[in-house]
Amino acid sequence: MEKTLFVTAQDVSEIMGISISKSYKIISALNKELKEKGFYTISGKVNRRYFEEKCLYGSAV
Repeated sequence: MEKTLFVTAQDVSEIMGISISKSYKIISALNKELKEKGFYTISGKVNRRYFEEKCLYGSAV
């Protein structure tokens, strides 16, 4: 998996070992948080750094 600025549901699924549908729910929740903070979001993708901070306890993958 190539390091990109955003992660997709497929990436989240592989990193966390969860289903694609659960990955979309996580991405949706993270994007909602970002929108509330005033950031623009992309449906179906989430910022890699924010994902790692919130879901992987700040560790780099």
